[in-house]
Amino acid sequence: MTTSTAAGIHVSDAEAPLLNDDVDGSVDYKGRPATHSKSGGWKSAAFIIGVEVAERFAYYGISSNLISFLTGPLGQSTAKAAENVNLWSGMASLLPLLGAFIADSFLGRYRMIIVASGLYILGLGLLSASAFFFPFEDSDCQKASNNTACSPPQLQVILFFFSLYVVALAQGGHKPCVQAFGADQFDELDPIECKAKSSFFNWWYFSFCAGVLVALTILNYIQDNLGWGLGFGIPCIVMCLALIIFFLGTRTYRFRTPSDDRNPFIRIGQVFVRAVRNWHTKPAAISTEEEAQGVLPHESIQQFKFLNKALVMPDGSKKDDRVCSIDDIEEAKAVLRLFPIWATSLVYAIVFSQMSTLFTKQGVTMDRRITSSLQIPAASLQSFITIAILIVLPIYDRILVPVAGAITRKPSGISLLQRIGIGIFFAMLSMVAAAIVEIKRLETAIEHGLIDTPKATVPMSVWWLIPQYLFFGVADVFTMVGLQEFFYDQAPGELKSVGLALYLSIFGIGSFLSGFLISVIEKITSRNGQTSWFADNLNRAHFDYFYWLLAGLTAASLIAFIYFSRSYIYNRKLVI
Repeated sequence: MTTSTAAGIHVSDAEAPLLNDDVDGSVDYKGRPATHSKSGGWKSAAFIIGVEVAERFAYYGISSNLISFLTGPLGQSTAKAAENVNLWSGMASLLPLLGAFIADSFLGRYRMIIVASGLYILGLGLLSASAFFFPFEDSDCQKASNNTACSPPQLQVILFFFSLYVVALAQGGHKPCVQAFGADQFDELDPIECKAKSSFFNWWYFSFCAGVLVALTILNYIQDNLGWGLGFGIPCIVMCLALIIFFLGTRTYRFRTPSDDRNPFIRIGQVFVRAVRNWHTKPAAISTEEEAQGVLPHESIQQFKFLNKALVMPDGSKKDDRVCSIDDIEEAKAVLRLFPIWATSLVYAIVFSQMSTLFTKQGVTMDRRITSSLQIPAASLQSFITIAILIVLPIYDRILVPVAGAITRKPSGISLLQRIGIGIFFAMLSMVAAAIVEIKRLETAIEHGLIDTPKATVPMSVWWLIPQYLFFGVADVFTMVGLQEFFYDQAPGELKSVGLALYLSIFGIGSFLSGFLISVIEKITSRNGQTSWFADNLNRAHFDYFYWLLAGLTAASLIAFIYFSRSYIYNRKLVI
């Protein structure tokens, strides 16, 4: 069957929808209205996911084995190296707040990704140069008879840390914008694309982990056996390729257009300012204004009612001042509602910080032989987290979601907050497993008389560590992906990059808190000549006590998370 257009063109019923398939609020690379048929969707997301795989390969190629470089070539103590790793990781996870602000307010996500990629290439290039031009190896420390002889050239240290923080700055612009730009390729108003967007976050993380797995298995081996210069240089080359891949997809991308001419930060900020200025406004005046704007009673309007005072024009305002609309107030409330979830997820981030620090140091002391002549790098054990994710994530997306959806009648199977809570529980199990294995490792060291020989290998297979890595891999499937989707979906429309930056800041603050905890515990437990929990001699240290502490904190945070989740009000536009 065919129909005719106003121009007399005959089209089939199947083709008719394509004549009016513009995507509301989006344009293509030439500024024309974007269409479902020629832009966005999985064809655009594939390019962006490819960029993310390369970027994660580069980032984890540095971060996963960083503590080994700091305690090896740079000659730092275990506690000092862990603090430096946590400080750098924290900065790398907090800088996305700055990157997201610049992207959402000035540059836009597309241009910000290009700038950040350039910074990435610069930082990784300098990092490689610092290792190539100053090839100070672990063996130099082993031959040294004192700490001074073990110290690397000061210029290498300065160049290394400068390069490292350029990489952190690059991640600050890259991380929140790439994922938000990828999610922008799906139209929330289209039922098919809306469902695909939820799946996008799962497959985004699946691909993310594929890049991490390659970094952990290949780059860590190269760094430990072929040299740090080459191990840092390969990520630089990969990021150059990532930038080329990103440019190749330009013609297919959708670009969000702002729904309001005002800066979203200023618009939301005005709500809080006017609410404070109208602090003494009578409830009757607010109710009158709500009725005038046709606001219907609903659960959201009753929460944080003090912000409703922004509906009233403050005394002394200029005539041309713009009144805050109910939409402005709802956006401000949406931001405010995120913070209890943000705060109760911080302990999860502290646990996350141990994967690339204390877990790696544990593995270094154990029997890592695969064959008589081949041993697995300790940092590569993190690949078991990735393996767990690569196995569990497709099962979750293709089996658990449809089954749970049939029961709950929700497209996502379970709510995002339920998903996050399940992951926090598995993180607690990871800490319990880590503590039990560490107790066993210390007992083995004592049984074989290795308590005062820290360089000796404890005759206990490194495979004992696998359960703690696997538990955390399952935790990531639920909590990490859940947090990503939650903060993207629940952030106001023009602050999606900021929403993802808030998610990343959880891990930034978590890294700082982890470093702070280690520093405080180090000082307390080493007083009066006692052996610190984080002594350089791991056979006298007590990582197990720290793991039990984290398990208890995780349990407490889970209880708080459940409490705030039960009262959380989802954005009305979102069906969960």
